[in-house]
Amino acid sequence: MASPAAAAAITEEPSTSFAKDQLKAIIERIERLEEEKKTISDDIRDVYAEAKGNGYEVKALRAIVRMRKQDADERREHETILETYMHALGML
Repeated sequence: MASPAAAAAITEEPSTSFAKDQLKAIIERIERLEEEKKTISDDIRDVYAEAKGNGYEVKALRAIVRMRKQDADERREHETILETYMHALGML
């Protein structure tokens, strides 16, 4: 007599098998992308370490990278607000 798992596998419908295969493929793609993300993250960390070794300030580099991602109008608005606050606090 076949085990319940074996019986279930024999009577499994093609659509269920397709769904399982599709799910497995999705999970494997995510795992590959996560590994690529880790590799890229390590590469970025190495570039920052190289920059630091060449005398650059890493915090400033990170700030510039973050600012360059912003839309120009959004960045100007942020800078204006920051300048206003700094004036109000007597920092400028």
